[in-house]
Amino acid sequence: MKLTGKVAIVTGAGRGLGRAHALMLASLGAAVVVNDLGAELDGSGGSADAAESVAAEIIAAGGTAVANPDSVATSAGAAAIVETALRAFGRLDILVNNAGTTGGLVEFGDLDDDRLMSVLGSHLIGCFNVSRAVWRPMAAQGYGRIVNTTSGVGLFGMGRGVAYAAAKMGIVGLTRSLAIEGAAHGIKVNAIAPIAATRMAGPVFGALDEHLDPARVSPVVAYLAHADCRITGRVFSVGGGRVGEVFFGAADGYFNPELTPDDVAANLDAALDHTAFVLPTDAMDEVDITARMHGLCGIATNKHGD
Repeated sequence: MKLTGKVAIVTGAGRGLGRAHALMLASLGAAVVVNDLGAELDGSGGSADAAESVAAEIIAAGGTAVANPDSVATSAGAAAIVETALRAFGRLDILVNNAGTTGGLVEFGDLDDDRLMSVLGSHLIGCFNVSRAVWRPMAAQGYGRIVNTTSGVGLFGMGRGVAYAAAKMGIVGLTRSLAIEGAAHGIKVNAIAPIAATRMAGPVFGALDEHLDPARVSPVVAYLAHADCRITGRVFSVGGGRVGEVFFGAADGYFNPELTPDDVAANLDAALDHTAFVLPTDAMDEVDITARMHGLCGIATNKHGD
C-alpha cells in the first residue's frame, strides 16, 4: 500500500506512537507534518526539538516532512497545524490524532481542576480541535481519512485514571459521530486503542514490553489512512502485532410497557442477558430496539438525532 501524493498530519509525533506513525506514513510516500508540543508527560514545558528531530529523521531517509510545535489544546493551535500542512504541501488528506498528556494516576477524590483540564484539553479537546480544523479542507476536496487514538483505559476503565478514561471514551463518541457526518464528504473516521511500550504507558506491561514496539501499531494506522480503507466509525484494539475490533452492542433485554422498579429488580438477569443483541451503527439504531418491542419496526428513522 502506498500513500504517494498524500499529505498527513500526525499530532504528538515527536516520540513513541506518534513518531512510529509518522515514520511509517512517510515511508509509504506521504508528506508528513510532524506536530509535537515537546511538553513533559504532565503537559508542562514545551520545545520544538522533538518535532524537528523526527522531521529530520524522515528527510534523512528520503521522505518529506515539516515540523510543527503548536498545541492541539487550543483552536488557534489546531488552525496553525493545519495551516502548516496547507502552506507547505497545498493540500491535506490524512489526520492522525495522537497527542495527549497523562496527568499521572490519582485517586478520583484528589483530582483537581488543573489536572482534569490538562488531560481533557490535550486528549479530547485536542482531538476535537484538530479534527474541526481539517474538516472543511477535507470536505471541500471530497476526501479525507482521520485516525483517532482512544485507549483501553477509556473503553474498559481503570482505577485512578478517571480523567484520562473520560477523555479517551469521549474520543470514541467523537469518532463514531464524525464517521456518520463524514460519509457525505468522502471522509472516513476510525479509532485505535493502542497497546504499546511508551514513556506514557510506563512500566505496566512487564515481560510483555519487548513485544510491544509502537511500530507494531502503525500498520493499522497506515491502512486506516489509505484510500482503500473500506470502513468507518470503527474502533480497533491494536498492539504487539494483533488487531481486533472493539464493538458496542445493545441487548434486547427485558420488555414490559408497564415497567416498575420491582419489575427491573426481578428481571435484572434478563436485562443483562447478551444472547440477543444488535450492533448499532448510530444512536437511532438502538432506539429501533424499543420500537421493535412496540411493534413499530422502522419508526426510528431520524439518523441525525434532530
